[in-house]
Amino acid sequence: SLGYVIKDNLEDAGYEVTLCPDGAVALDKFDKKNFDICLLDVMMPNKDGFAVAKKIRQQSDLMPILFLTAKSMEEDRIKGFQSGADDYITKPFSMPELLLRMDVFMRRSKKMHSDTPQSYQLGSMQFSYTDLRLSMPDQEFTLTQREADLLKFLAEHPNRVLKREEVLLNVWGKDDYFLGRSMDVFMTKLRKYFKADPSIVLETIHGVGFRFNVPQA
Repeated sequence: SLGYVIKDNLEDAGYEVTLCPDGAVALDKFDKKNFDICLLDVMMPNKDGFAVAKKIRQQSDLMPILFLTAKSMEEDRIKGFQSGADDYITKPFSMPELLLRMDVFMRRSKKMHSDTPQSYQLGSMQFSYTDLRLSMPDQEFTLTQREADLLKFLAEHPNRVLKREEVLLNVWGKDDYFLGRSMDVFMTKLRKYFKADPSIVLETIHGVGFRFNVPQA
């Protein structure tokens, strides 16, 4: 029932919507059509939202994934981000809130395709925010949108202490305990990429925040 309500409201807002009754159908539709954003309910039959997100992320690092969940357990939120989600919204929620969350990702997508490429030299690594690539001469990583958003903020503020709340407000849009724990997951993911260049160190300043240490040009 909620699926039909969301579909009707999104169509009223100008979206073209494909409603899928379960996770298996969702993956089948994803393989056959082009989408701009995926809204996944965690508690779907056949394949839950976590499983569907992992499959989608294997096929596309660029696809924005937003979880709709009634669960408030921190472990579930962390698991959602680990499976590839970019954001989540907890039921019950208002349609204006959902539309605003979706609009953030849609505007980012348009910006990526219309703006002058934004690139950063990080040690021996080249980071292209526009196409979500972090590369070295002999190695290349494709980032998720959220990983790229976080790295872009760090790259724009190198070698200085950044407070946790400062990062959360600028990358996630709000300072929240659960988002803070999710942010730690993304920081860990970025550190794995930086193992390819030991001169880049994403340092945790306990009780304060982070410092993104990169070699000076």
